[in-house]
Amino acid sequence: MLSKNLKIYNTLSRQKELFEPLRPPHVGMYVCGPTVYGDAHLGHARAAVTFDVVYRYLSFIGYKVRYVRNITDVGHLEADSDDGEDKIAKKAKLEQLEPMEVAQQFAESYHRDMDLLNTLKPSIEPRATGHIPEQIKLVESILKEGLAYEVNGSVYFDVLKYNEKKKYGRLSGRVIEELMSGSRELDGQSEKRNPLDFALWKKASPEHLMKWDSPWSVGFPGWHLECTAMSGKYLGDHFDIHGGGMDLMFPHHECEIAQGNACNHIDPAKYWMHNNMITINGQKMGKSLGNFITLQQLFHGDHEKLEQAYSPMTIRYFILTAHYRSTLDFSNQALQAAQKGYKKLINGYRIAKRLQYTEDPEIAVQPDQVDQVNKSIEAALGSMDDDFNTAQAIGHLFNLLKKINSLYTGQLNPAVFGKETFDKMIQTYVRFLDGILGLTEEKTSNQDQLLEIILNIYSKAKTARDYKKVDEIRAALKAMGIIVKDMKHQIDWAYEE
Repeated sequence: MLSKNLKIYNTLSRQKELFEPLRPPHVGMYVCGPTVYGDAHLGHARAAVTFDVVYRYLSFIGYKVRYVRNITDVGHLEADSDDGEDKIAKKAKLEQLEPMEVAQQFAESYHRDMDLLNTLKPSIEPRATGHIPEQIKLVESILKEGLAYEVNGSVYFDVLKYNEKKKYGRLSGRVIEELMSGSRELDGQSEKRNPLDFALWKKASPEHLMKWDSPWSVGFPGWHLECTAMSGKYLGDHFDIHGGGMDLMFPHHECEIAQGNACNHIDPAKYWMHNNMITINGQKMGKSLGNFITLQQLFHGDHEKLEQAYSPMTIRYFILTAHYRSTLDFSNQALQAAQKGYKKLINGYRIAKRLQYTEDPEIAVQPDQVDQVNKSIEAALGSMDDDFNTAQAIGHLFNLLKKINSLYTGQLNPAVFGKETFDKMIQTYVRFLDGILGLTEEKTSNQDQLLEIILNIYSKAKTARDYKKVDEIRAALKAMGIIVKDMKHQIDWAYEE
């Protein structure tokens, strides 16, 4: 079933390319995961959901995917620079915790939120601190190639020297001369030879919390190095897909390409995919800008910009209603529309799983109905083959939903489709929702409220001396492990002991 039509927009070539994995049916995919110093927000959710769908669809069409998503728990400094405090260490100082406590706390909260969004777990989830030897070895290789230099115990990548052999800026479209002229670093104020050079290893100051021994100093690895080390270890020097948010394109992914070429003489990945940003009033959502809304705030409605709480599946659906490369602007109106859209699709999902085909010798198969269903199915799959266009795919699913609802209300008889087309329609709709888009039914957990309603009905039946209904309610609840407690002053319930 391996699709021969899947096209992926490759940021490196600036065009859609036919997906031809290096070692079919195996696919290697590396995605930059979170820096764990705070709770996940809507921006993190977009990247996670985007590449979850890529993972799901590649698996759906028959590929065996090794999906690696890292956790950054060291080396990511404030403002993504080579100077300043480590983001995790800074949080640790503020909270008077060990850095690993901070990393563990927010890694766990990230996983909790990703589970609620129904994202599949990656095949491997490595941490930067667990791969220090691999990163040191990479630095040694780049030094041996003559594309890095050591100064005062720190090691920097020599961008200008690299640029003589390979163009730096190919991924992001940056021109090195413009980057040079736009640099604000003044001569003599940095130990770097050039402002564009980036840290591979940094000598730690005495007060720095996270540090390791190395041939150059007691220090810590640069942020960009970890992904080169971990992707190479688990996927090889050259793999299929590298993904991440558009904000990582420069400098993070640009530096990864430089590091990969420096030590392995090849680009790390064949296809580079970047999801666009979520914006609030046209401005990128992010922790550094202080305009972010955490996922937990969304789920509980606990933020000044929120008119209500929005369920995890509403958030997932909201993300999927835009193509991953387009911007997605936050608003309560957009989320409320997503809530309605999700509920329509999931109501159809519930109906579809219950519908059964029945033969009717008096009703002939209608070719136009069969044609409409087949076209909608082909269009939905075609949308996914066109650079994972979930927004268009959802539109075609709504066309199938109209047919499903008409079957449910009796406006259409299953026989007009014939059994083959009927089965294909139901299977496609169900598998698309839970298999590809990852949309699941969110069943209510309001047990106390529901039991209160039932006990109210029970009380009224008892007052009316409708003992048959009283016994029915008692029996139904008992079958669920709940007993009704008739007391003088009230009617209550308890778990059956």
